[in-house]
Amino acid sequence: MDILDSLVIGAGQAGLSASFHLTRLGISHVVLDSDARPGGAWQHRWDALTMRDVHGVAELPDDTAPPRDEQRANVAVPAYFAAYERAHDLPVIRPVQVDRVEDRNGLLAVRAHEREWTTRTLVNATGTWSHPFLPHYPGMETFLGEQLHTVDYPGPAHFIGKRVLVVGGGASAVQFLGALAPITETLWVTRREPVWRTDDFSPEAGAAAVALVEQRVAAGLPPQSVVSVTGLMLRPQEQQAERLGAYADRRPMFTRIEPDGVRWADGSFERVDVILWATGFRPAISHLAPLQLRSAAGGIQLDRHGRGTTAVADPRVQLVGYGPSASTIGANRAGRSAAKGVQRALSGVRASASPS
Repeated sequence: MDILDSLVIGAGQAGLSASFHLTRLGISHVVLDSDARPGGAWQHRWDALTMRDVHGVAELPDDTAPPRDEQRANVAVPAYFAAYERAHDLPVIRPVQVDRVEDRNGLLAVRAHEREWTTRTLVNATGTWSHPFLPHYPGMETFLGEQLHTVDYPGPAHFIGKRVLVVGGGASAVQFLGALAPITETLWVTRREPVWRTDDFSPEAGAAAVALVEQRVAAGLPPQSVVSVTGLMLRPQEQQAERLGAYADRRPMFTRIEPDGVRWADGSFERVDVILWATGFRPAISHLAPLQLRSAAGGIQLDRHGRGTTAVADPRVQLVGYGPSASTIGANRAGRSAAKGVQRALSGVRASASPS
């Protein structure tokens, strides 16, 4: 039986970064990716999303990020990732959908249908895109119009002539309203009052926001998005929607969904053709359940007060793209941290195996 020193699950930004650093450290590994082509979650984004629209794609280690221009993000970023894989000869195997990871006599067995890999350590880089969060509201199964989540968003042209209800208080909801309000009728609902930033988002402010996410992860709580603590800001491409009142007319959540609209708490009714759920994502980590990594608080506790990537419950496991590293910039740093964590874990294994 061949035993790998490490195995990376996921070939998005975090997974490629981890593989680069593992290679640099001389650690034998493979990268299992569920997609048939390079690009991570970026290849599944809508066609209308350009590189100018995205919040930023950080450069991969020892490389330069694609330009912020009018290229389609779902073309430019996958091409960037593919070129990076080739340039650094990263050991990516695809398509492989990992079903479960379990302990087997001190080693980690990674199972994918009929295939299996055995490894001493693991870097989980599965992100969130494959695990969209869709809240349940009474009557939603009776709605006769369209219900779409962010993962299903087909681009703004699809919604022309339709009355669109955007649900969610994060950056995606703001971006959707910015694209849709100038071309069709929109409504916006959120569970909480949106928090807008009025100051510049400085590096210091970003570090402070990430620190709040780190505190949750360090306590073993489920991670929240960084934007939940940074607040919302409008970009130049959303200013037309702002002038049209798309953000000023926000309403609290409806109480139920009916076949052709939603019912508000005061009993009034609103007709809508489409409900666009910009309600975020959850970490895609169900395959790790056999390892029992979750704390009593419901999340996976990471080392170094939440700034590291090592699972406290099992130091053989590194998590990147989780909590504070769930961004392209954070994912790069996390990849390096994970490789170092793997190196430490392997040193411990070899030390314990050495004769006294």
